[in-house]
Amino acid sequence: MSSLSADEASNFLEQHPDITSIDLLISDLNGIVRGKRVPRNNLLKAWTDGINLPASVFALDTLGNTVEETGLGLESGDGDRVCRAIPGTLMPTPWLRNGQHAQLLMHMEDSDGSPFFADPRQVLSRVLKRMTQRSLTPVVALELEFYLVDRKRNERGMIQPPCSPSSGERATQSQLYSINELDEYADFLEDIQNAAEIQNLPLDTTLKECAPGQFEINLIHCDDVLAACDSAVLLKRLIKGVALNHGFEATFMAKPYGKEAGNGTHVHISLVDANGHNVFAAEDGDVLGTETLKQAVAGLLELMPASMALFAPNLNSYRRFQPGLYVPMSPNWGYDNRSVAIRIPSGPNEARRIEHRVAGADVNPYLLLATLLASIDHGLTQELTPDKAVIGNAYDQYEPSLTNSWATALDLLAESQPLAKALGNDFLHVFIANRRAERDLAMQEVSQLEYDWYMRHV
Repeated sequence: MSSLSADEASNFLEQHPDITSIDLLISDLNGIVRGKRVPRNNLLKAWTDGINLPASVFALDTLGNTVEETGLGLESGDGDRVCRAIPGTLMPTPWLRNGQHAQLLMHMEDSDGSPFFADPRQVLSRVLKRMTQRSLTPVVALELEFYLVDRKRNERGMIQPPCSPSSGERATQSQLYSINELDEYADFLEDIQNAAEIQNLPLDTTLKECAPGQFEINLIHCDDVLAACDSAVLLKRLIKGVALNHGFEATFMAKPYGKEAGNGTHVHISLVDANGHNVFAAEDGDVLGTETLKQAVAGLLELMPASMALFAPNLNSYRRFQPGLYVPMSPNWGYDNRSVAIRIPSGPNEARRIEHRVAGADVNPYLLLATLLASIDHGLTQELTPDKAVIGNAYDQYEPSLTNSWATALDLLAESQPLAKALGNDFLHVFIANRRAERDLAMQEVSQLEYDWYMRHV
């Protein structure tokens, strides 16, 4: 593949003479950012020629260990592939090293210059082509929930909510939508906003979520799905970096506290045709939307059980699926109803959209969107019809049916022909092998709870 024009990198260096080093980043299978750090003088070469990273970067588990069962490690010689710059992502990182640092997001190519099959961003790019063939453009917005955590652990060595920067009191209450809580963390939130503006990340709203120390930051809707996911990946890095500067830790774990709300990633999706018309919006303004919307909903519902391993990718993910905490427990849908998995929000007809509420904040954004769009495409292709929309509390009407078993979720994914066709059999082999190996490793550990409950009594 031909090299990218160096103009963007040259202009960046000219405009930022104080930058001394640049992180070259790639999002791995689990959404963890990895890469290399290069001095300023090496940026132009990295931009035009790319950098080498081993293909096994997509075989790494959460701990950074190569999972050989993926076939990307020593079995294949652990060879390198070229990673290319993603234009528009070269930005300063103002929270690092007094503003003398920058970052650049990259994706991986195969040895012949084609997209590397195991790179989640390339998987999403492949799924997007199916929408292009339909002359449809997805418009998406991601909402990210996270916890701030005190860097000091409690007397049991466990995490705890932070102390307010203004009052010094430790957070103990929910205080959902509290403006006072936003005021107390105003310096932290303002630094996030300022850093996001420097990085051209399109932040929308910030709100206090429903647990001590929990917040949500939303990104503005975007008609470039790859860019939207790039923004989500980089926003998570930004939030973690700014939090450390303020003496906190920020975590996107799906379930940091067993008895508090989990962290989710909600996604809003609409589809726009070649004429700029939202195909979910009925021409007569009917709030129920179009048949296209219902087919999309039906596709999402039908493939939801098989998608759980992608929405909930690790051991902690499944602790989030507990009743009474606004987490979907079964594949259902409804209008302006927060007890369901697929919500059709109220609002102007031209903004008619789907809100997907299942995934945790620990999800890989590229794989999340690839799965959602593949499911929508499935619904449109098969012209599926969903069951009736839920009215009232879905938790009272539906028994939990979405699995909370990591092993079962991986088995369901392995059996899904529609997802294999959309995401690629070769990719799913790598993903499932990676996750099964990490599960096997996790099963070798015995928790403190098991000692407390069972050691003396059974």
